[in-house]
Amino acid sequence: MLDEPKLELHPTYPVRTERLLLRPLTAADTDALLAYRSLPDVCRYVPFEPMSREVIADRLAGMWSLTSLTDEGQALTLGAELAETGELVGDVVLFLHSRTHRSGELGYMINPQFEGKGYATEASRAMLRLAFEDLGLHRVIGRIDERNEPSAKVLRRLGLRQEARLVQNEWFKGEWSTELDFAMLADEWRAQG
Repeated sequence: MLDEPKLELHPTYPVRTERLLLRPLTAADTDALLAYRSLPDVCRYVPFEPMSREVIADRLAGMWSLTSLTDEGQALTLGAELAETGELVGDVVLFLHSRTHRSGELGYMINPQFEGKGYATEASRAMLRLAFEDLGLHRVIGRIDERNEPSAKVLRRLGLRQEARLVQNEWFKGEWSTELDFAMLADEWRAQG
């Protein structure tokens, strides 16, 4: 039996990509977060309702305040800002689900004003690098509502393969939702070069 790995992630901030800086969110990001996380259309296919200023403040003081991953069940949420202007274009999250299985999950949300420019893909690719190369995960998943085609396109561009289509598996925001499950293994990440 494999020893349980000691998985921890302590990134050096900001995490740089070609156009973005990924960094911990702060109270100074409240208005920028509210600009998209309060929109019903943006929150349509995600597991939370549109957020108020108070909810965002609670998240910033709580679950979004983590700057490292040290235990399963934790999530690292980072703001994605344009390196050139400092504007927050969205946020990305990496969940550490299991130490034993070395598994995690990727999530992302982009302000509609910045959609269609590849920022979700760019920020998510950086999070996958952290997941596989720095944290040492074996497997990362992405789970989305089937109707969220833009999100499916991001996962496919990243190289995650669709593994499942769970038909009407969840009562979600007043209706049955069909879930698409995507995944990537560490070997597949390394093979992308």
